[in-house]
Amino acid sequence: SDGSIRLHQMTSEYPLMQWNDSTNGQPIIALQWALTRPSVFFVLDASSNIYIWDLLENDLFPVAKQTIPSENVVTMALLGEPEKTNGLLGIALAKESGQIDIQYVKKKWALR
Repeated sequence: SDGSIRLHQMTSEYPLMQWNDSTNGQPIIALQWALTRPSVFFVLDASSNIYIWDLLENDLFPVAKQTIPSENVVTMALLGEPEKTNGLLGIALAKESGQIDIQYVKKKWALR
């Protein structure tokens, strides 16, 4: 609820990494690992901002932030085929109106 993210290992109750206030205090609505690149995850906050984290590039801050204008995004889901090496990775965004938008992610965050 405060924008903090914690990375846990299944064998420990203590986080390996913790990022406080990663969304400037906005609650996190959804967080999902990339299906095609294990070091990348996506965070959606309550203000319809999407943060892209690539832990191999920078483990302190997101590498990109995209604001979805005009309407609240209520959830997101990632689309991709991990067994394929074509680098296609998409984000399905569900908006408050019921509209679904699909956006494709740059290959540098999708390829292994």
